[in-house]
Amino acid sequence: MEDETMRIRAVATLLKFLRKCIIAVLSYGPMPQHIAFIMDGNRRYAKARCMKDGTGHRMGFSALISSLLYCYEMGVKYMTVYAFSIDNFKRDTSEVQCLMKLMEEKINELLENREVISRMNCKISFWGNLEMLSEPVKLAAQKLMAITAGNTGLVFSVCMPYNSTSEIVNAVNKLCAERRYIAQKRHSGSCSNGHAANNGAHSDISVTDLDRHMYSNGCPDPDIVIRTSGEARLSNFLLWQTTFSHLQSPDPLWPEFSLRHLAWAILQYQRVYPYVEQNKKMAKKQL
Repeated sequence: MEDETMRIRAVATLLKFLRKCIIAVLSYGPMPQHIAFIMDGNRRYAKARCMKDGTGHRMGFSALISSLLYCYEMGVKYMTVYAFSIDNFKRDTSEVQCLMKLMEEKINELLENREVISRMNCKISFWGNLEMLSEPVKLAAQKLMAITAGNTGLVFSVCMPYNSTSEIVNAVNKLCAERRYIAQKRHSGSCSNGHAANNGAHSDISVTDLDRHMYSNGCPDPDIVIRTSGEARLSNFLLWQTTFSHLQSPDPLWPEFSLRHLAWAILQYQRVYPYVEQNKKMAKKQL
């Protein structure tokens, strides 16, 4: 028994050393600031192994925490995941309820055991319409955001319930409300000669205006978007923010995603980095 414990410790030490070596090698190239994940394949993983409903998502959560830790160790500043699409509400009611319970359970786990969050000084935010969530999940998410709001480490954004169309519509609505408020203030402060004060008011909407009202305001656009399971679709995820992102579709299902897959994704990004940066510069000149 003691020999077995020593072997386990030795293997763990070796793996930790190898992880440090991999990260050190990667650090010689340009490192991404922001990595976004579409965590695809949880259900297929469970079905292929004849597992109970929800088991694939539970294993997917373990892969998520591991990826979060790897990103932190690599010095990635922002990590965003597509956890639950608004379109997922169209699934079978029992499956949606099961996912809601799992979300509540895992968020509460993070609240009760804050070791992972504290270690990374992680700030957690939720992007999406939280009013669509069940009340316990919404309250747990709001509590987790409030507790980590002052943290200054890795920014971890969880998109749920989310889709990009909804985000853009929400941003437009907020901008329109802002413009109406400004117009009303100007109207109430009309000039003494009876004409409404204009002060250069305009109706044009710029990209910068909309950016301010996106859920992603304050975060740089993703450098890499990874969708597991070999699928090459964004599925209405961060359409506004991914113009210059390097899109990758590795074959492993999300619960199978590991450090070697993440390291390979970063190597692929480093290979195309000069081309991506050149495109960004050309786009800026055209503005």
